[in-house]
Amino acid sequence: MNRIFSGIQPTGNLHLGNYLGAIRNWVKLQRDYECIFCIVDLHAITMPQEPAALRKATREVTAAYIACGIDPVACTIFNQSTVSGHAELGWTLGCYAPLGWLNRMTQFKEKAGKQRDNAGLGLYAYPVLMAADILLYKATHVPVGEDQKQHLELARDIAGAFNHRYGVEFFPLPEPQIFGAATRVMSLRDGTKKMSKSEPSEQSRINLTDDADTIASKIRKAKTDPHPLPDSVAGLEGRPEAENLLGIYAALTDKTLEAVVAEFAGAQFSTFKGALADMAVAVLSPITAEMNRLMADPGAIDAILRDGAEKANAIAKPNLRQVYETIGFLAP
Repeated sequence: MNRIFSGIQPTGNLHLGNYLGAIRNWVKLQRDYECIFCIVDLHAITMPQEPAALRKATREVTAAYIACGIDPVACTIFNQSTVSGHAELGWTLGCYAPLGWLNRMTQFKEKAGKQRDNAGLGLYAYPVLMAADILLYKATHVPVGEDQKQHLELARDIAGAFNHRYGVEFFPLPEPQIFGAATRVMSLRDGTKKMSKSEPSEQSRINLTDDADTIASKIRKAKTDPHPLPDSVAGLEGRPEAENLLGIYAALTDKTLEAVVAEFAGAQFSTFKGALADMAVAVLSPITAEMNRLMADPGAIDAILRDGAEKANAIAKPNLRQVYETIGFLAP
C-alpha cells in the first residue's frame, strides 16, 4: 500500500484553513493509504516557543486530528521529537543538499525578511528536515498546499541525489497531492493573504476552538466589497474577499465554486454571510466540542502519542539503519 506522510506545526491555534486545506483531506486519505500524521514540533522551534505553550499546542493539534476524524488506531499519530530518526536523517540528508538548492527556497526569504543574518540555521535548513520527515518513512505521497510544493520538490531532489550517489533505489520520489476547492483559505481581513496562525488579528481567522457565537461574529465582520455577489465565477476577478468567502462555503458544503456562485447570484453580502455562518457553525461546532472533550484528558492524548511514536519508530529505525549501512557507517 502507498504511504502518506504529513504534519502540522504546534504553533498557535489551528484554524479553518488548516481544516479545509489539510486535515479534512487527510481524513479521506486514511481509507486508501497507510497514513502517518505528525505534529512537527522540531519544525516549531525554528521560531521562539514558550515551553508550556508548546506542550499545550502539541496536545491541541493531536486533539484536532482526532476530532476531525483521523483514526489513531488505523493511522500513526505522534510528535516528531519522539522519533530521533527525524533529526538524524535531517543531518545526513543535509550533506547531500547543495546550498544552491536551499538558497532557492522562498519561504526562508519570506520568514527571515530583512533579518536574514539573524535567522537561525534551523529556519534555513527547515526544508531538509522536511525532506527527512518524508523520506524516513519512504512515503510515496505527501498532501501539500501550494506553498509547500517547492519543499516537496527539494525532498525529491535530495532523494534522487542520495540514490544516484550510491547507485541504489532506496528512497522513493514522493508525489504531491494537491486538493481542490479552498486548499488555500485566505484571511477574513485581507483576501490577498493566506489565513495564518501567526497573523496578530484574531479577526483574520476562524479557529477550531472558537465557539458558535465567535464564528458567526467573525464572519459578519469579514471584509467584503460594496457590490452584490456576481452571477458567474468570472465576476469574482479583482474581488479577492468575495472569492474567498464563496470558496469557503463551497468547501464546507462540498459544492463547486460555480454552483455556489449560481446559488447566491445577485445576493447582498449580509444574506450570504448569514448562510456561511450557519454552515461554518454546523461543520465546526462538533469538532470544537470533541477537541474540548479530548483536551480535558491530557493523559489520554499522551497515550495516543506514545503509541504513535512506537509505531513510527518501528518503521523509522530500520530505514535509518539501512541508510547508515548504505553510506558506510560502521555499526560495531
